[in-house]
Amino acid sequence: MKNFSYRNATQIHFGQGQIAKLRDEIPADARVLIAYGGGSIKRNGVLAQVHAALEGITSFEFAGIEPNPHFETLMDAVALTRREKITFILAVGGGSVIDGAKFIAAAAVYRNDPWEIIQTYGAKVTQALPLGSVLTLAATGSEMNNGSVITRAATQDKLFFHSDHVYPKFSILDPSTTYSLPARQTGNGVVDSFVHVVEQYVTYPVNAKVQDRFAEGLLLNLLEDGPKALAKPEDYAVRANLMWTATMALNGLLSTGVPADWATHMIGQEITGLYGLDHAQTLAIVQPAVWMHTREAKKAKLLQYAERVWDLVDGDDDTRITTAIEKTRQFFEAMGVKTRLSDYGLDAAVIPAVVAKLEQHGHVRLGEHANITPADAASILALAL
Repeated sequence: MKNFSYRNATQIHFGQGQIAKLRDEIPADARVLIAYGGGSIKRNGVLAQVHAALEGITSFEFAGIEPNPHFETLMDAVALTRREKITFILAVGGGSVIDGAKFIAAAAVYRNDPWEIIQTYGAKVTQALPLGSVLTLAATGSEMNNGSVITRAATQDKLFFHSDHVYPKFSILDPSTTYSLPARQTGNGVVDSFVHVVEQYVTYPVNAKVQDRFAEGLLLNLLEDGPKALAKPEDYAVRANLMWTATMALNGLLSTGVPADWATHMIGQEITGLYGLDHAQTLAIVQPAVWMHTREAKKAKLLQYAERVWDLVDGDDDTRITTAIEKTRQFFEAMGVKTRLSDYGLDAAVIPAVVAKLEQHGHVRLGEHANITPADAASILALAL
């Protein structure tokens, strides 16, 4: 196991009725910006619960934060935040809304061009407004980490930043808020969570038994409860386990003391930036292809994954690895997320475009060994056609 330092300061309130805890977490004299997406929280009653909990506290609303939140939209929220002298940002929604809230919180007090926050991957962030979240979609883990992914629509750039200044002060996780999600978003959330785990698990062995067993348990949860959530959307126990699994998949705990890959995410985010696919769709496309391309370098962990997650113990090494990759692809498909570029009307023409974006952004040494080059990315995308 590698050396590590770990700290996570986000307070979690988990379970039904916990939205009422907003009253305990947000100062009575705060000026709150409630940031959300397309308005589903109005239809399912979540926004009404938030307002009830904030009764007597000055609040403003900012709606319309997109999936893969746009820099341009968020700058409108930054202007509102400055104009109304907001002191607290409350994200109500899924990972994209929370990512957007992190940017708003940092950009509102940043006096130069806020795009510098993204360009420097967060290095320019020295302060931020406090923020919290009410989670309504189990997927990204943004509710308990310091990362944010932002898209500049005008230039088709999708980039990320990290800063300890944008950890949510608290996050409220009520699984019942996910009952009304469309099947597409439920499936996307499960795939997103699954790939978050394997990006930190299917690398190379460092005798990190705790992290490995933890990762395997989370993957088994997703395999068991993902299909159940599609079949019975209002099963509280299923939704609860999926929500907590998604949070634990990317709150920093799995990555302690182990190498991490993230090549699938780096390639996938360029596909989203260029062609507008859902984040999870790009992960489902790229992850099996990455494994096919790197199967020798990842052999030990792919075999461990095959045995411990898929119970594959018969046959030679090559057969077990191939079968594990194929079973992963089948699981993504069963969650309603297609796994080929051609499924989304894309062909080989995307390959040079994606590779060019990787080069433009300096993402030219990807993977746990930093040896996946743009030429390797092109080969991976060819495997994903």
